[in-house]
Amino acid sequence: MAQRKIVHIDMDAFYASVEQRDNPELRGKPVVVAWRGNRSVVCAASYEARRFGVRSAMPAVRAERLCPQAVFVPPDFTRYRAVSRHTREIFKRHTDLIEPLSLDEAYLDVTENKTGLATATRVARSIRAQIWEELNLTASAGVAPNKFLAKIASDWRKPNGLFVLQPADIDGFLPPLPVGRLPGVGKVTESRLGEMGVKTVGDLRSFELADLERRFGRHGQRLYELARGIDLSPVVPDRPTQSISAEDTFERDVPLAETEPLIRRLAEKTWAASRNETRVARTVVLKLKTSDFRILTRSLTPHSPPATCDELTSIALELRDRVNLGARQLYRLVGVGLSNFYDPEDDPQAELFSDPELDG
Repeated sequence: MAQRKIVHIDMDAFYASVEQRDNPELRGKPVVVAWRGNRSVVCAASYEARRFGVRSAMPAVRAERLCPQAVFVPPDFTRYRAVSRHTREIFKRHTDLIEPLSLDEAYLDVTENKTGLATATRVARSIRAQIWEELNLTASAGVAPNKFLAKIASDWRKPNGLFVLQPADIDGFLPPLPVGRLPGVGKVTESRLGEMGVKTVGDLRSFELADLERRFGRHGQRLYELARGIDLSPVVPDRPTQSISAEDTFERDVPLAETEPLIRRLAEKTWAASRNETRVARTVVLKLKTSDFRILTRSLTPHSPPATCDELTSIALELRDRVNLGARQLYRLVGVGLSNFYDPEDDPQAELFSDPELDG
C-alpha cells in the first residue's frame, strides 16, 4: 500500500479569531468567547487571553479571575458555522477525503489530490493561503504519513504555522515527547505509565508488546504502535455524530429529587460539547441508573431543537419528572444527551430556529 499523505488543518483560536476579524476593536486584545455567568464555560480564547492561562472549557468565572481585562464576547454560532462551511469548500477543492473533527479542524487525505500539486506540503500551503485570502483567518497545518502524527504536527508551530513530518523524521521526533501527547493517554493512563517509569515516548518504546498488552489489555497494542509512529486508521469522510452525552455517578445513591444539580451540570457539559458540531440535535435524552443497576432512559424531540443551554436543561428536568418509580427509589448515575442530529441546510424549517447560545 502506498504511503499515505495526511494533512491536519486546525484553525487558530477559531471563534475568537472570527470575532477579532469582524470587530477591529478586538484585535490585539484578550478576547474570551463565552457568556458571563456562574454556569458558563469558555468556548474559545484568543492568544492574547491564553497568555494569562485562559483555556477552552474553563469556567467563565475562572477566566475572568485569571484575566480581569479580558473582553467577553457572546458566541455567535451562525457565523462560526458559515466560516466552517467555507473552509470545507476550500478543502474540497483539493480532496474528497475529509474527516471533520469539529467546526475548526479536519483531517485530509491528500495521497492523491485534485489540484495536481506534487507534494502534501504544497497542498497544505495552498489551503492555508486560500483560507487567509478568502476568510482573512489563519490556520495551522501538520503534514505527516498518518493522522496521529499530522495532528501533533499541526500543533507544533501554532499559531499560523506549518510543520512537516517525513517518514524518516519519525524516529528522531517522537522519543523525546511527553507520553501524554499520545492520543488516548489521559490522566489515568499517564499516571499508570508514570508508575512504570514511563515519562516520554522513548521510555514507552522500551516495553515489549506482550508486556503492554498484559498491563493495558487491547489498549496496550495501540500504545505500542503509537510509540513507534504507527497509525493505520484511515481518513473517514462523512462520519456524522450520532449522539453527544455526559454522565456521572453520585458519591452515594440519592433520591430522584436530589438529582437536579448534577443534571444541570451535565446539561452544560453536553451543550458545550455540542457547539463543536456543524449539525443540530433534535432529541434530548435523560439516562438514569437505579441503585440496583437498572438503566432507565427518557427522551423528547420537541417541535424546535433546544436553542440554549437553559432549554436543554429545562427539557432534561422535564424528562426526570416522567420517571415514576416511587419516592423511595434511589439512583446511582445520571446522564444528559443530545441525539438525532441533522444538517440545518438540509432542513426547510432551519430558518425558524434561532441559533444556540452557550448559556442563556
